[in-house]
Amino acid sequence: MNNSILAPAAILVAWSLLMLLWLVITRLPAMSKMGMNLATAKPGGRGADIDPNVAPSVAWKSHNYAHLMEQPTLFYAVVAILALAGAGAGVNTTLAWAYVGLRIAHSLWQSLVNTIPVRFALFLFSTLCLIALAVNALRVTL
Repeated sequence: MNNSILAPAAILVAWSLLMLLWLVITRLPAMSKMGMNLATAKPGGRGADIDPNVAPSVAWKSHNYAHLMEQPTLFYAVVAILALAGAGAGVNTTLAWAYVGLRIAHSLWQSLVNTIPVRFALFLFSTLCLIALAVNALRVTL
C-alpha cells in the first residue's frame, strides 16, 4: 500500500502546531500589555474574549489557528480513508499537497495581511482540492 498521501497530512499537523506556537508568542505579550494575568483570569474565559482588546494582527493568528482546527479535520479523515483504501498515490497525493500548500498560504496571508479577497480565494481553491479528494474517497469506497 502506498501511503505517500500521509506526508501532506503530517506536514499540516506540524504547521498547525507552528501556528499554535506563533499564536502563543504573540498573544501572551499582548495579554501582559493589557494587564491580564492568566492566574487571575475569570473562570470560563476564552481566548476569543480578549480579541477586541488586542491588535488585530494579534487576533488574526488565533483566528487562523481556529480555522486549522475546522475544515482540515475533514482533510485528515479523507486522507486516512484514501490511505486505507490503497488510493493514496498519484492524483490524490497531488491534491493533498495542493490542499496543504494552499492552507499554509492561507495561514500566512491571514496572519500577516488578512485582506479578504485573497484569503477567500485561497480558502476556495483549498476547498476545491478537498472536494476532489472527498469524491475520490467516495469512488474508491463505494
